Amino acid sequence: MVLTEKETATIKDLQTQEQGCIEKYGKYSTQAKDTVLKDLFNTLKKDEQQHYESLSQVLNGQVPSCDCNDDKGKLYSPQATYGPGVESEDKKQDCFLATDCIGTEKLISSEYNSDVFAFADTGIRKLLADIQIEEQNHAEMLYKYKEVNGMV
Repeated sequence: MVLTEKETATIKDLQTQEQGCIEKYGKYSTQAKDTVLKDLFNTLKKDEQQHYESLSQVLNGQVPSCDCNDDKGKLYSPQATYGPGVESEDKKQDCFLATDCIGTEKLISSEYNSDVFAFADTGIRKLLADIQIEEQNHAEMLYKYKEVNGMV
């Protein structure tokens, strides 16, 4: 498989987005006050690292397999740390971090949604569509964290 110049540039741009997510989740995991949120950020960082590595494989001429049936978001059920009606600086900080990451996930999901159409190869399109679903799941997991902690 040989990528066109446009396809190569698109994959490299997506890698830049993934690298930003990896760095953000790494930093936010150290800034989060709640251990549940720290764990979620670390999980999402690992997922983003896998996305980056999958894109690297595409650049190297290989299309990794994907499950295309990810239900992490649906199955995620975090434990509450902050009670409803309880306002603290820690809760406000964690709410900010989670909300910021939901915005990031929306943006990158949108990038994948658009960029999938730059490729003719069915395997690459399937991979990018799968990653896009995983990005949506990340936003859902972050929202569920906020919801259970009375942040919505």
